[in-house]
Amino acid sequence: MSKPSQKITELGLVLPPAPPPAGLYKPVLVVDNFLYISGQGPMNTDGSSYIGRVGDTLGVEEGILAARQVALTMLATITTHFGDIDRIKRLVKTLGMVNCTPDFGDQPLVINGFSELMSDIFGPDNGVGVRSAVGMVLPSGIAVEIEAMFELHK
Repeated sequence: MSKPSQKITELGLVLPPAPPPAGLYKPVLVVDNFLYISGQGPMNTDGSSYIGRVGDTLGVEEGILAARQVALTMLATITTHFGDIDRIKRLVKTLGMVNCTPDFGDQPLVINGFSELMSDIFGPDNGVGVRSAVGMVLPSGIAVEIEAMFELHK
């Protein structure tokens, strides 16, 4: 199986710039053998945010694309603030938050955009962890925000 860095290259993925922290927090934190990633929004390659509300200005497919873009943003944040992505053993936990209308109920489908890309990069076992997907109002009108926890190789 290819290393995560090789999979990113093989898939032709382009990482956006890592966003600067939007407040007083660490973008990444290593505790013991785990890498925690603060909530990430969907950053486009030009540095702009992917904004909109699923069920209103965005459809489900656009929400899925936003969640996929969050995965790319998270990989950029990991690379910038942590370093070698190949040190990651597996995805452990994902919390996916979707900016959506109160009657929208397909948050898990939207967050699949993130989960499917993680599976493509880290493999069908190591790229899939436990997960929550909820709807809420998100800062600056971003479409999706995701935080995650990864286990590191010893």
